[in-house]
Amino acid sequence: MNINEIAQFIDHTNLKPESTITAIQQLCDEAKKYNFATVCIHPVYVRRACKMLAESSVSVCTVIGFPLGANVTDIKVKEAVQAIDDGATEIDMVIQIGALKAGEIEIVGNDILRVVEVCHQKNALCKVIIETALLTQEEKIIACELVRKAGADFIKTSTGFGPGGATVDDVKLLAQQMQGTSIKVKAAGGIRSREDFDKMVIAGASRIGTSSGVKIMEGTK
Repeated sequence: MNINEIAQFIDHTNLKPESTITAIQQLCDEAKKYNFATVCIHPVYVRRACKMLAESSVSVCTVIGFPLGANVTDIKVKEAVQAIDDGATEIDMVIQIGALKAGEIEIVGNDILRVVEVCHQKNALCKVIIETALLTQEEKIIACELVRKAGADFIKTSTGFGPGGATVDDVKLLAQQMQGTSIKVKAAGGIRSREDFDKMVIAGASRIGTSSGVKIMEGTK
């Protein structure tokens, strides 16, 4: 894999609560320099990031129901609509984790489906974050089934704010569960080096969410 191909795997991420517009400008400048797939930022910065990236091929990704997934579905839908109207073309939404763990499968499935539908109506990709570190193996498989039924574009391991991030085993599981579909796997959380990157891609990830994109690219050189 050459350096340009590696860059296209990366969602260059800054989701720190203390992020300033100066930090977002730096993130966008780095994304343009390395030609990353996207910048992944909080919704409040989407409109300004789109202006910063206007002359580049870098897309803007943002997060919905983040990081806990506990917003009601109507609010998640409104968040997604606002973000896309502001210029985001990729939406990473967090499922209702507690509902999944309680066995309220219909609630979780509807939550995912409604956000996926509005994203697709507005020509945006939808990635569904299931927060694998909080789920049992059985719950992960159920989550995969719900993501498949909803027709999302990606299933994503983690927010980076949970008790753990992406693991090789979880990426392998998600990739196996999505075999035969067009749904891809995004690995996120704790991916900080080229070695980490390689492990996740080999395991089946098609996109990597990381705040260490520059470090990964410099390691590639």
